[in-house]
Amino acid sequence: MNSKKEQLIAFDRLLTIMDDLREKCPWDKKQTIQSLRHLTIEETYELGDAILNNDLNEVKKELGDLLLHIVFYAKIGSETNNFDIADVCNEICEKLIHRHPHIYSDVVVKDEEEVKQNWEKLKLKEGKKSVLEGVPKGLPALVKASRIQDKAKGVGFDWEEPSQVWDKVQEELQELHSEVQAGNLDNIEAEFGDVLFSIINYARFLNINPEDALERTNKKFINRFQYLESKAIELGKPLMDMTLAEMDIFWEEAKLIAKK
Repeated sequence: MNSKKEQLIAFDRLLTIMDDLREKCPWDKKQTIQSLRHLTIEETYELGDAILNNDLNEVKKELGDLLLHIVFYAKIGSETNNFDIADVCNEICEKLIHRHPHIYSDVVVKDEEEVKQNWEKLKLKEGKKSVLEGVPKGLPALVKASRIQDKAKGVGFDWEEPSQVWDKVQEELQELHSEVQAGNLDNIEAEFGDVLFSIINYARFLNINPEDALERTNKKFINRFQYLESKAIELGKPLMDMTLAEMDIFWEEAKLIAKK
């Protein structure tokens, strides 16, 4: 591993390259904070994929891409005299010191949960009116639900036992079933949302990340479906011309192959 001095040299090298790109590259010169936004989101998802695949070499590359974006935003901020990379670093340093009084002050905590509770209390003291303000509005709904529940737990608003959450899941499923029978689409959508929210809550009590769990299932489905497609090509028979029974044979084959 590189020494701290070598790490600082590498970071300085990146800052210098960013200066060069901003001055000399037509594409880089044209970019704004707004134009970079969707690219940053894309890079974040690519990092997420690498993490899920446990591909550490790819994680390293994607972290580099994200770091480039951070440096890029800071460079643009320096050009408008709003902030530079030093301001960015100092801001997060001050926040971390303030939010970790059990390390940088005399506060004593007994476990991770108490650290999280203190974190949320400190945020409220900093002027936030709600602990839920820290949940970005643009998050995908599944991730947002998980973060909302985490934030509420941080101030003690939570179930006590997993069995209570499971009972809530069953209750929401029954309410959904009743609305399906009634046939009111708006009510069905509302109850379906409640079912998803309660399932996500149950995942938290099982120490499962619901986003990771769903993505794992997505990949499993893709692998099995693509196996089915490959078999259809071997048979010279379009997938749409196969019966469900024929498809199911290859689907089961794909499941068996995955277990080997």
